[in-house]
Amino acid sequence: MGSAKKLAERAHQEPDLNLNDTALHYLDTIYRLSERHGSASTTEIAAQLGVTPSGASIMLKRLAERGLVQLTPYRGAVLTEHGRRIALRTIRRHRLLEAFLYHVMGFAWHEVDEHAHALETVINERFEDRMDEMLGHPLRCPHGHLIPSKTGEMPVVNDVPLLSLPLHTRSVVRCIDTSRDDWLEYLGAQGLMPGCQLQVVEVAPYNGPVTLRTDAGETISLGRNMAELILVEPL
Repeated sequence: MGSAKKLAERAHQEPDLNLNDTALHYLDTIYRLSERHGSASTTEIAAQLGVTPSGASIMLKRLAERGLVQLTPYRGAVLTEHGRRIALRTIRRHRLLEAFLYHVMGFAWHEVDEHAHALETVINERFEDRMDEMLGHPLRCPHGHLIPSKTGEMPVVNDVPLLSLPLHTRSVVRCIDTSRDDWLEYLGAQGLMPGCQLQVVEVAPYNGPVTLRTDAGETISLGRNMAELILVEPL
């Protein structure tokens, strides 16, 4: 207990603990997975980062030793408060970079994640602030994910899963919750991007396709796995 307390005290004294890019990407990944599932398993982390489960396990133990991650048997990894603050700082820069690449540099929305991932750990605070100012202090990235404030707070929004709404409820797309480039490219080609207004007109049984109708009168059929990625705000 005494050792854990010292680690926590050191974490508060040292803002970034001299973390390298790999460690920052682990914290980022754990935060994203925990948002969806409450915690992040070693298998999920390894799959997201393209490493072996044994390699992920070694890194998680190192992060736990530094007071950034808490490991629980059969449950996985969750961030400590200090680990969460560092993760949110990285996520803020990543999503601001995505917005800058999309709105200012003209990259397609399915191209920005890769470039932002390469840059998020190398830009400084001044660069971050300038992007934020040029973009007009956006609340979301091009995919609709929320951008944390500099103090680590998330905007309060009314996003709900599209499939949680009753049939024929009109809504506006706010977020496409995936980083898969091929899925984003496909959904973008269908016009299913933040700002699109639509309603669900049919959900086929046994995990069958979901039929959507946009306010422009277009009918779109999606696999349930893709429809589950769409977060909306009811109108």
